[in-house]
This record gives sequence, C-alpha cells and structure tokens, in this order.
Amino acid sequence: QVLRVESGGGLVQAGGSLRLSCAASGRTLILYAMGWFRQAPGKEREFVAVIGRNGGSTLYADSVKGRFTISRDIAKNTVYLQMNSLKPEDTAVYYCAADVYNAVRNSASFWGQGTQVTVSS
Repeated sequence: QVLRVESGGGLVQAGGSLRLSCAASGRTLILYAMGWFRQAPGKEREFVAVIGRNGGSTLYADSVKGRFTISRDIAKNTVYLQMNSLKPEDTAVYYCAADVYNAVRNSASFWGQGTQVTVSS
C-alpha cells in the first residue's frame, strides 16, 4: 500500500488520548495534502482532519475541533493524529489518506488500511 497505519489504534476510556501515525511511501507523496477520515459501524465514512502539503494549514471537522490535532513530518513522510478528550462517539475505524483534494467530500487519491479506535464509556 502507498499508506500504512503504523501505530496508535486501540481501546481507551472516555476522556483518554490516542496518537495515530501513518507512513507514506514514495518521494513525491510529501507534496500532497494528507488527512484522516473515520467510519463507524453502519455509517458512511466522514472527514476528520486534513493538513496541507507543507504542514502550514489544517482543517478539522466540527465534531473534533479543540480535541484532535493533525501534524506531519515531511522528512519521515508521516502524518499524525493526536486525539485527546476522546468520547464514545469517536469509536470508528480511522483511515489516513494522501492527496486529499476535497476533504468534506471524502475525496483523496490514496488510502491507508484503517485502524480500529474504540472509546468506552
């Protein structure tokens, strides 16, 4: 795969924190905007956060603003999602994406394999 979620998924209690990381292969991928999306059971995939190709701009879904932070390490071709103050409604499979050309439409050229995040009450 072009993108690979390397760590961060798992089970956490409400109010806790998790940090997801996703590595991209290929030298040209550092030129793309990258982001995170999630999909809960029985629900459609939804946008979570996106970061510009140079790391200088970010955009978040209203549901995670103030709680989640997206960042990237250009040298390592890696994007991160720091998730704080987690809620049970954050439970979903989280996917990283590259070349996010329309975040609110869940439009991206490359997708990672997904990792399960479960938040207990």
